Amino acid sequence: MYKILKAEQLSATNYLMVIDAPRVAAHCEPGQFIIVKLDEKGERIPLTICDYDREAGTITIVFQPIGASTQKFAELKTGDSFMDFTGPLGCPSELIEMPIEELKEKKIIFIGGGVGAAPVYPQVKWMKEHGVDVDCIIGAKNKDLLILEKEMEAVAANYYPCTDDGSYGFSGMVTAQLEALYAEGKSYDVAVIIGPMIMMKFGALCAKKLGIKECIVSMNPIMVDGTGMCGACRVLVNDEVKFACVDGPEFDGYGVDFDAAMKRQQMYKDLEQRAILKLQEGDTHHGGCGNCGGDK
Repeated sequence: MYKILKAEQLSATNYLMVIDAPRVAAHCEPGQFIIVKLDEKGERIPLTICDYDREAGTITIVFQPIGASTQKFAELKTGDSFMDFTGPLGCPSELIEMPIEELKEKKIIFIGGGVGAAPVYPQVKWMKEHGVDVDCIIGAKNKDLLILEKEMEAVAANYYPCTDDGSYGFSGMVTAQLEALYAEGKSYDVAVIIGPMIMMKFGALCAKKLGIKECIVSMNPIMVDGTGMCGACRVLVNDEVKFACVDGPEFDGYGVDFDAAMKRQQMYKDLEQRAILKLQEGDTHHGGCGNCGGDK
């Protein structure tokens, strides 16, 4: 069992947990993910690593309750436990594999949208710890949904919060903030963009328009099984078939076929909704539709 040492609601839609997982903490790197399972009947949920402490042996995860399983996660408290906590999985960020002096010569911008701020944070923190100055844009629909602000301010050379409704920071989407920085004379060699699929698609288009040489995105939103066996995270990158969980989750943002990936993402929506309905109705759920298995 993997004990929850801290459980906190960051915003109306996001939750943070610190998990006692020494073996994972000893080996993980920024960009990787874990798979967590609540109990014997629980679903395997892949989540990117938000932070880690090797000395304390802990892993920090941030998640948004979307399906039935993550809604159950949101009800857990400090002292509760997960049955399984597997990792690290996936490939580390390609940037941390580069020689430090070469990395220091690059002008890098990290862009996170919504809960995408969570996987952005460990990468920006790693950069800070290795003497690499990077800028960071974090966007949300409104001020109340921005997460990890203090943490991000502490590690980014320049932190630019923005909100769709203009309630805080820059008024507009992350792409508009990026364009505004270019209008002020800023420029970048690399853009790392992590967030909802539609945000990454238009973020990559914006980065390409601005002439940013390299764009990296994380395809963690389409992962299901997390081992490469289910095929759910199949993605086309520069016309080659890749799997986000074993070949990624990070890929060349200019080469990803986002339209195909978003269609693939929609394939599991019905299953998620049925699971949520069964969770909400409990013993009264009879599955009369004949599709969710509740009538068996």
